[in-house]
Amino acid sequence: MMPSERLRRVVLILPCCIGDVVLATAALAAFKRAYPQAHVTWAVSRWVQPFLAQHPLVDELLVTGDSHLPLYRAGEFVAFVRALRRGGYDGALSLVRSPLMSVALLASGIRVRAGLDSGGRGFGYTHKAKVRADETAHEMDVYLRVVAALGVPTAGALPVTPYDEGALARAFADLPPLPQPYVVANPAGGVNPGMTLVSKRYPPDMLARLLALAAADWGAGIVLVGGKGDAGVLAEAAAACAAQGIAPHVFDSLPLPTFTALATHARLYVGNDTGLTHWVAAAGAPTVMLMGPTDPARYAPRGLRALALRRDDAPAPQAVSQGVRAWDWARDGIAPERAWQQARAWAERSTSG
Repeated sequence: MMPSERLRRVVLILPCCIGDVVLATAALAAFKRAYPQAHVTWAVSRWVQPFLAQHPLVDELLVTGDSHLPLYRAGEFVAFVRALRRGGYDGALSLVRSPLMSVALLASGIRVRAGLDSGGRGFGYTHKAKVRADETAHEMDVYLRVVAALGVPTAGALPVTPYDEGALARAFADLPPLPQPYVVANPAGGVNPGMTLVSKRYPPDMLARLLALAAADWGAGIVLVGGKGDAGVLAEAAAACAAQGIAPHVFDSLPLPTFTALATHARLYVGNDTGLTHWVAAAGAPTVMLMGPTDPARYAPRGLRALALRRDDAPAPQAVSQGVRAWDWARDGIAPERAWQQARAWAERSTSG
């Protein structure tokens, strides 16, 4: 009998950030499909907590604090290990590339410990999912290796959000009347507790040119959305739209179900390589991610209706963990006209199919 067959209480560890956590729900879905009776606790930061609070596959949350990883301060580390010991877990799924997490799980006393082993960092795990530093693999597929190390089948696994069609319909009813059809655009992203990388944002003037084409070709209304703290970039995008003769509807900090419903009812959602774009793609929204310095092979959205766009001859992408060199969207990025041409053709094929 494999150790995984005896698991009853499992802690899944990936505290941050939104996009990573969304992609990791594929691993959760694969695990729960194989072991539906297992009680799963997700160790998550406060930053991401709202995105998992109602998740049907998560039985409990272990909130780890405000930092992206509760390991780098002695007090946080000790508190985290104590929380693991109190949880009575017989299994752990660590989706964190950190030798400190190996130490924490060794100290936790958890019997079965599956986790990522990148460059020997997974020395504390009983079941190691090998990751080479020089390989190009999508993050979702990397996370799936951890549950695969326990013998869990992973074929067909995709990210999962908490909302079914009924919940989204009810949330959509809370919105004011909107033009039909409409296109949603999120100009924000690139800021989280673990990193600030605003070079991932498609410039507002370029985004406005793309949206002007959508408005002209589809007769679509334009909706701008953002999260907490995004008022500044939303104002920039709204001003750029006004310069293109567009009067967008602007929503700032919508409740998460309403935000998700707005995206799933749109003709198209356009966003950057950011957590909210991954979120709506997983929810089933027709999603286009505009990618610049980061690699679609690693970070493209995963969903039934999701497309990543990047200029074919753009400079080679880099791993975010290596630090991204100066990126100039006007010089290096996909032009609005080209992006719209590809997005429109994809969206119309998806609709007709």
